[in-house]
Amino acid sequence: MSATATRGSRIVLDTLYYIAAIGFFVALFAYFWTTEGGPTLLAMRLVPITFVLFVLGALRTNEFYPGLPRVMNAVIAAAYIGGALAVSVYMNAEYYDIGTSRAGDWNAIDISMGALMALFVMEYARRRHMPLFVLNVVLILYAVYGSFVPGLFHHGGLTWLRIATAMSVESATGVFSNLPQIALTVIAAFLLVLGMLTGFGCIESLLRGTKRVVARSPHALPQSAVVGSMCVGTISGSGAANAITIGSATIPAMIGAGMPPATAAAIESASSLGGQLMPPVMGVAAFLMAEFLGKSYFEVVARGYVPALIYYITVAMSVYLLAVRHHTRAVAAARQSLSGQDWMNLTAFVAVIGGLVALMAIWNLAPMFAALYVFVVIGSVMLAVHVAMLVRLRDLSLGNLIAPLKRFLDSYTEMTADLTLLLATLGIMTGALVITGVPTKLGSVLIQMAGVNLVAMVVFAFLFGAVLGTGLPPAPTYILVAIVIAPPMIKVGVDPWVVHFFAFFLGVWGELTPPTSLVAVITSKIANASFYRTLNRALQICVSLFTLMAGVFVRPELVIEPGVHQLGAAGLILVATIGLTFSMQARYAARAMVDLPVRVALAALALVVLLYPGKWVAAAFAVPVLLAIGYWLVRCRDLVPPDSGARPEVERSGEGMRNQGQN
Repeated sequence: MSATATRGSRIVLDTLYYIAAIGFFVALFAYFWTTEGGPTLLAMRLVPITFVLFVLGALRTNEFYPGLPRVMNAVIAAAYIGGALAVSVYMNAEYYDIGTSRAGDWNAIDISMGALMALFVMEYARRRHMPLFVLNVVLILYAVYGSFVPGLFHHGGLTWLRIATAMSVESATGVFSNLPQIALTVIAAFLLVLGMLTGFGCIESLLRGTKRVVARSPHALPQSAVVGSMCVGTISGSGAANAITIGSATIPAMIGAGMPPATAAAIESASSLGGQLMPPVMGVAAFLMAEFLGKSYFEVVARGYVPALIYYITVAMSVYLLAVRHHTRAVAAARQSLSGQDWMNLTAFVAVIGGLVALMAIWNLAPMFAALYVFVVIGSVMLAVHVAMLVRLRDLSLGNLIAPLKRFLDSYTEMTADLTLLLATLGIMTGALVITGVPTKLGSVLIQMAGVNLVAMVVFAFLFGAVLGTGLPPAPTYILVAIVIAPPMIKVGVDPWVVHFFAFFLGVWGELTPPTSLVAVITSKIANASFYRTLNRALQICVSLFTLMAGVFVRPELVIEPGVHQLGAAGLILVATIGLTFSMQARYAARAMVDLPVRVALAALALVVLLYPGKWVAAAFAVPVLLAIGYWLVRCRDLVPPDSGARPEVERSGEGMRNQGQN
């Protein structure tokens, strides 16, 4: 194909994409403002449109079916888009009849359209989330052929017609269920704010400001990854987004300062992962938690701040210990002056966070409306300032005027469409689980195996979630743990907040379990480092996820009531976590014969603080842990570790960066 034809094809694809993206944004914005029709009708209208956006986006980047000729790609894409648009139009026109007069007795067209959308979602899952695709296929086959399964999981088998309706037109499960509805309502409203900040360059300004603050000390330089990811995490809720946004700048800077590549990648992996913990926009699983518990999203946010701060304080301490160990040095280029545009962007970022919290906490506004109003007010101000600056610089052209709006639209539609299709995929998964009764059967097995022994139940739940986390992202891991593990635990008296936060932490931790850690894949690629070495070191830095999972059962007040009730439990868990971090990362003596026993003793004391249920005993053991930490800070901080094995890796890091630059 000639260059002219390629350019023409690209223009056509861009035009079609932006027409679909603008229509999608307008439809969502109108719903946010009016809530007309309700979330189920919204899902029936727009889930097919998200698939259209997915297809057009893949065509624009030549990632649709790269092994096929362009003409074949165009034909298949046209068929997909035509089918998805037909589903959207039909479901919108027949919505009320499908849900009322024909409910339970759907006609052939109803079922065909619903099944077609389910197939489209499965194709999306096959392209983007292969483990989920395989799991859904297995569950669907089990639902149909359960009569061939012996033992406890035997059932009579369901018809393919029952599967088709359960995955689509029933709307209680499947591709139009509450999961994609959450993506298109509350989550999509918060993504408006993130898209706005991305479009106007606030994230880049935030990173420059963070680096300027921490670059005053060579040991503080790696903290730019921690602080930057924590700040971006307040409005992204995504570990992968943090890793791409922050890691592309912080990882090369850390390597240049003397940090081994795998360690630099691990620091960014751990820092980025906290984006799913940090309010007010936590990860997808936090929105699902509110849905499972029947609570408002802000009730989850109010309880989530303290665990998130424990996580980031511990990660920051671990990063400091690593910086001391590897003798990181100051990098002159790390200091950057902030322009007036940067200061305006930082002000907008603070206003967004403050506005979201104030509207939800003080005025008790629903999260969707809080995000909408913040977007309208702050977005309007930023657009007005942008126009004023272009006028002052005499650079007011159409291209410059719409540049931030185009970046916003690209970011917003891609994130929202991808997330909606992911949750539609999870809707198929949960539907297959529910209609076959798997959660009830697994729950009965759990109770029989563990009885009322909470420790055994927690260990079983952890192993169950850990296995899931090796192949699934955090959201499906959380859903499966919440569906299977939560009911029997609640039945034996565990507070629902405790169980669901445990499932939430377990889902986040699963993001770091091989072989599917997207965050570690991104950071190790940026650092040109070993994926598994990065993963191993990131798990050590993320020890707070383990202590939070255990601590939430030992000290349930950490999440049961937000506010001052959390502080006592938070203090003990934080001391225990930092003690464990020092036992793994610090060095107390040059000789291993002295150093190792000291660190083992410190770890034992920290575990008592974490796991002993009595507060006063735990507090008493916290004293020697704090003394050991203080002793290291005063006497051992500059101690050279006996195994200087990091130096060859530092040298290799320079070579790796040179090779990366050549590539």
